[in-house]
This record gives sequence, structure tokens and C-alpha cells, in this order.
Amino acid sequence: MTLSKLSARNARRQARDYLVYFVTVVMAAALLYSFNALIFSQEIATLARGMDTLPLMIGLASVVVVSVFGWLVAYVTKFMLLRRGRELGTYLLIGLENRQVARLFFLENLAVGGCALALGTALGGLLYQAFRAIVMAMFQLPYHFSFGFSLPALGLTAVCFGLIYLFALRRSRKYIRNAKIHDLIYSDRINEGAVIQTVKNRRWIFSASIALGVVGTLLVMVRNLAVATLGTGCLIVFLFGFFLSFASGVPAFFDRRPARKYRGQNLLIFRTLTAKLSTMGVLMATISMIFTATLIAEGAGLVFRGLFLGRAAESACFDLYIGLEGAGRDLSPYQDYVRAHIPVEQSLAYQVYHSDSPAVRDYISARTPYYYFDLDQDPILRYSDYAALRAIAGYRPVELEEGRYLIHCMTYLEETLQTYDQPLTLGDFTLTRGEIYTEHLSQSGGETNGRGYILVVPDQAAEGLPVRHSAYAAKTAQPVPFADYYNLTVVMDNVWERTGLGDYITTQAQAKAEVASQTALSVFPLYYLALALTMTAATILTVQQLSETERYRRQFALLQKLGMGRREMGRALRTQFAIYYALPAVPPALIGVPFTLHLASLPEPGVMVGDSSPGAIVSSALAIFFLIYAVYILLAYTSLKRSVLPA
Repeated sequence: MTLSKLSARNARRQARDYLVYFVTVVMAAALLYSFNALIFSQEIATLARGMDTLPLMIGLASVVVVSVFGWLVAYVTKFMLLRRGRELGTYLLIGLENRQVARLFFLENLAVGGCALALGTALGGLLYQAFRAIVMAMFQLPYHFSFGFSLPALGLTAVCFGLIYLFALRRSRKYIRNAKIHDLIYSDRINEGAVIQTVKNRRWIFSASIALGVVGTLLVMVRNLAVATLGTGCLIVFLFGFFLSFASGVPAFFDRRPARKYRGQNLLIFRTLTAKLSTMGVLMATISMIFTATLIAEGAGLVFRGLFLGRAAESACFDLYIGLEGAGRDLSPYQDYVRAHIPVEQSLAYQVYHSDSPAVRDYISARTPYYYFDLDQDPILRYSDYAALRAIAGYRPVELEEGRYLIHCMTYLEETLQTYDQPLTLGDFTLTRGEIYTEHLSQSGGETNGRGYILVVPDQAAEGLPVRHSAYAAKTAQPVPFADYYNLTVVMDNVWERTGLGDYITTQAQAKAEVASQTALSVFPLYYLALALTMTAATILTVQQLSETERYRRQFALLQKLGMGRREMGRALRTQFAIYYALPAVPPALIGVPFTLHLASLPEPGVMVGDSSPGAIVSSALAIFFLIYAVYILLAYTSLKRSVLPA
């Protein structure tokens, strides 16, 4: 049999035996191609004129992803080399030279990589269409399917894959060319080894690592780069210390407690696990670090998305809104432009007043986090203006009962204000509190309708009140184009040069475009990175587990002869799987959950609510992570169960 035929046969066997790895490499090629296609897409480039850094952000994320997948390929290639050392050593025994064996290993892995690249780019073409549809939907543009390949993207993906495989195989080829027959035949016995030997050191390092984990988690949440960097270092030391001391200490734990060793199935479960974990401390710590980065990336992506959507939802409830800083200002420069260039179906020029006391503001700020900035008195709005604003925004009409005032507030203040029952005195009018409404009404920034809340009073009660600022809201016949928004900001700049006062302009179309741009710039790369990290770490864990198939098969065959039933063996296998896959995932969850909760609590109040609340974000991040992780666990368990449990 020629070397080429032998290489082809071994490549097919390798793809079959390491199917999870092969599928992951195919997915890696698909991800790389799809995101490279986004970079080179003229359509996306046209959309990205307002976000020139999008190709740069995706490119930087791709560099990190290529490095991650490069580590995966290098690790698994070395792992397969060590596992197949006996086979390769046998080739030397029958007369092949080291360089021929090295070429054989090189060619078969190159064949696997080539097949993965071909399948991955085909799948990547479909994946690119999915990403393209998402981007078009974010910018509210129609999507039309147009399947095709991007030659620049294909070339860049091939170059990345070539570099990944050539780097990994170069090291393996060098090892084989210099290896002795003995080194290859016994290479599968090479393990990491127990790093920490004495019981005293294990206990000390285990306790110290737990303390460093707590301290590091607290430090990374401090708003200081140097302190957060120190916290990151503490977390890295914690993970390595924890897994090295834990893996080394498991056998010692049962040696000191022999009664527990023989209780139930503990002997079978923990003997198998300790044989594996006691030589995987560094690998487990590395994988746990990757999972920590994954959870933080997913949580940060959800936080950013919630922040963008929350801010846009509140500020863009009107097709066009203009707020003028200062009292008694003239709206005519803006109205003249709108009349000349923007078709308007309904509009309102109005004034926001203020009372002579900050009673509601003080009540809120004493009971909930509240940023009132320059709000010195409670803001007031006439009921007729409020009713018109609701109509412009498309909300249902509401009634104001005689002798009452309404409160319109952001959602996060509703619960606090439900208990506020103080009367409102405005001149000769004394009003009692009526209903509370919480639809979006542009209440979060600039010269808007209050800072999170506004009091709605009868028109007569507002007469003679001091004016806080003037405003203009409009419902337009069609979304305001970016060119008109830009021209309005030019008008604003001219007004500022004359008066020194800064006004506030927002359009619904511009706010949605900013959300799409910000999401593409931050959320896309973060999830791209998180997916690559999860796939890489889960693949390495699964390859390690499936490599023990033959040993598991012999073990369960022996247990069957000793009288153990299939159900008991299945329970033992499930328990081993649960512990093995839970160990590197639990510390990241303990680190990532408080970090994400803290990150989600940083934006101003009222933004991170509903599906973007801190609790919802943490739940979503964990669900996404464990959903992908569970796919690998299920594949590994199904494969191993079918192969090792007796029929």
C-alpha cells in the first residue's frame, strides 16, 4: 500500500473516530468564511458608512478566533499523535523511515483539514446568508436571498486555515522525525502528572485559591483598569490553583476515608474520574478560563444590546423630537426647516413647566436609584399637550379626572410612585394624585419630558407656571431620512453659535440605525468570539473523554461479568459524565454571574428593564452557554454509551 493510499485511509478513520473534532473544525471554517464574507460584502459596506470600524472590529474578532481555533487544532493534533504513537512506532518497526511516517501523518491531517475547509465554506455560504439577513433586519431593510461565494473571503479563510494546520503539523512533523521507536510506542502513556504532591500543600493551595477567586471576582467589578487587571490575575491563579489542588487531592480524600470509597458506586465512579482528572489539572484550568471568558462575552453582549435598545426605545418614541435648552426659546428655525423638507402628519409645539418644589423628585431619590441631573423642581405638562403627545406617539387616549393630576414615568419608577399620595398645590389649585402611565415618552436625556417622570395637570393649573424649556414633537409621513436629521443638527449648531445653548434632537429612524450600528460593532463580535471559545473548549473535553472508549469498554465488560446490571452501569456512566463536564463549568458560572449582574447594573436606571433586566440577562447568558455545551455533552454521552455499555 502506497503512502498516499495509507494517508487517505487513515484520514477517513481519523474523521470517523474524532467526529466531534471534525464537525467542530467544519463549523470553524464556516464561521470564519461567513464573517470574512461580511467584511468583504459591498452591501454591508454600504450600510456601514456610519460605522467605519465594523470591518476592523470583525477583523480583530476573527484574529482572536483564528488563534483560538489554532490552539484547538494544535492541541488535538498533538493529542492524536500521542494516542496513535503505537501505530506510528509500528510503521518504523516494519521499515518505514521517520521522514516517511512524518509525511504520512502530515498528509492525512492535511486531508482532514482540506475536507473540513471545503465543507465549512459550503456551510459558511449559508451561514453568511443568515448573518446577512440579521444585519438587514437590524437596519429594517428588505432581504433577498442571493447565494454566491466571495472569492476574497474564500481566499482569506483558506489562508487562515492553512496557517492553522501548517503551524500545528510542523510541530508534529518535527517531533516524529526526531522520535525514537520507544518514544512513539509508549507516547500514549505520557500524562500531565500530579503537580502538587503533599497533602499539606494541597490543602494550603486549595484554600488560598478559593480566597483568591472571591477577591478576584470582587476586584474585576471595580471601575478601575489597574484594579480590574489585578482581579483578572487573581482569577487566573484561582483557576489553576483550584484544579491542580483539586485533581491532586481527590485520591488522597478517598484514601483517608476508605468507607466512602466502597459506598454505592463511588469506587467505580471516582476511581475512573481520578485516573483522568489527576493528570488534567492544567488542561481543566485552561478550559475553565475559556468558559469564564465565554460567559463574560455572552453577558457583555446581552448588556450592550439591552443598553442600546433601552436607550433607543425611550428617546425615539416620536418620529421627530426637538427640545430647546432654556425658557422662552424660539422654535421657528427648526419649524421652518421641517415645513420645507419633512412631510408631517401631526405635530405639537409645547412647553414643559416646573413647580416650585421638588417633592416628587425627593420622594423618588430617597427610595430608589435615581439620576435627576439638573432637575431642581418637579416638571409639569399641560393635559392638552400630554393628550396630543400620546396621539402623536400612537398611544391610547386617557382621561384626567377633575381635581386630579397624572404621573407619567419610566417603568422602573412605577412601583415607587404607586405609594406616593401627596397632593400637588399649584397656585389656587390643589390636586390629588390620579393614575400612573409608563409608555415611552422621551424622558431620558437632553431637554425632554422630565427626567424619568412628569406631572400632568389641567391646563388651567399650569397657567402662570415658570417655563422650564420648549419642545417640538411630530409624527411624519415617512421615517426622517438621515440627510434631514443631519441638516437639523446643522441648524442646531448654528443656533448654538448664536446663543451658546445646546438643543436636543432625535428621530426614530436615526435611533434605530444607531442601535443597529452599535449592535453590529459590539454584540456581533462578542458572540462570534463566545461561540468559538465554547466550541473549542467543549471539543477538547469531548475528545479527551471519547479517547477512553476502549478502556471504558473493557471496564464495563468486566463489570458485567462480575454481575453489575446495565442500568447500574448506565447510572455510573451518567454520573461520571456529569462530574467531568460540570467541573470546568461551575467556577466560570460563579465568576461570570456576579460580574454580569454588576455590568448590567451600571447603566442609568430605567434602561435595563424587562428582557434586558440584570436577572434576565444572566439567565439568557447561562442558557445560551449551556445549550451549546449540552449539545457536545449529549453527543459524547450518546456515542460513548452506544460503544461501551454491553448490549
